Amino acid sequence: MKINLNNEETLSYVKRQGGEQTLLLIHGNMASSVQWDLLVEKMDSAFTIYAVDLRGYGNSTYYSPVNSIRDFSEDIKQFADQLNLDKFYLAGWSNGGGVAMQFAADYPEYVLNIILLSSMSTRGFPVLNTDGKRIFSRDQIIATPGISAMLDAQKSKNQEFFKSAMDQLLYSNNQPDEERYRQYLVSAVQQRNMIDAAYAANIFNISTVSNDAAEGTGEIKNIKAPVLIIWGKNDLLTTEEMTLEIIEDMENAGVNFSYSPVNAGHALLIDNLEAVLEEIYKFLDVTVDGGV
Repeated sequence: MKINLNNEETLSYVKRQGGEQTLLLIHGNMASSVQWDLLVEKMDSAFTIYAVDLRGYGNSTYYSPVNSIRDFSEDIKQFADQLNLDKFYLAGWSNGGGVAMQFAADYPEYVLNIILLSSMSTRGFPVLNTDGKRIFSRDQIIATPGISAMLDAQKSKNQEFFKSAMDQLLYSNNQPDEERYRQYLVSAVQQRNMIDAAYAANIFNISTVSNDAAEGTGEIKNIKAPVLIIWGKNDLLTTEEMTLEIIEDMENAGVNFSYSPVNAGHALLIDNLEAVLEEIYKFLDVTVDGGV
C-alpha cells in the first residue's frame, strides 16, 4: 500500500487490520517495515497496525534528501493525516525511536503512548571517528571506514556483507528464519539515504545539553504521552549509555516513563518477542486474547 505526500514523496506501508486500538510502527536504519513482521503477525487482534517505510527506505521514494530527524517525522505527520489517524500508539525501533520522539514532541495531541525499542538517545546516535570522537559533517561521515564499507556494499548489493554485520551486531539469542532473513537483507541494500540518515541521527538532540555535534533543543519537554523504554541487555548497537541518556533527559523534563530491560540484543523482536509483547501489553493496560 502507498500514500502520496504533498512533498512528492511516496511512502509504502503495511496495514494489519484489527480492533479499535491503532499502533503506528517506525523502523530503524538499514531496515524497513519488514523488520516489524513478527510483531505484526503476533500482536493481539485488538490492534490495527500500520508499519511504514520511511523516506529512502524499503519501497518508499527518495527524491528530496533528509537533513534532520524532523524531516522523517514530518512525513509521518502527512502519512497520519491522509489516513485520518489522529489518536494512536507510536512505536519506534533504533533510529525510529528518534523519529517517534520528534513526532511526539511536535504533535503531542496525536500520540496516546510511546514505545521505544532499543532506541537511539534523546541526544542522537553518534557517528564516531577512529579516535572515538564525535564527528560533524557529511564529508566526515562518508570518510568513516564503517560507513564507507556499508555504502560500497549497498552499491554492489552485497547481502553477504550485511548478513555478516547483522550476525555480529543484531542477534543475541536467536536468528531469523531463512525467509525472514532474506527479506531483512533486501531491505538493508534497498536503503538510499545512508549518509543523510547517519547525519540526521548524529545531530538529533531534543535534550537540554550539547551532544558535541549539536546543542540540545529542549523539545523533550513537549512530549506529553507516557513512554515505555525497552532495551536489550545484550545490545551492541544502542548502548546502555544511550539508554541512560534517555532516562536522564526524560526525568529532567518530567516525562512520564517506565523502563524495562529484557534479555535480548538489538533485534528485540527476534531475540525475545514474548518479553517485548508482555511489556507492551502491561504498559498499554490492554486486555488481550491471552489474558494479559
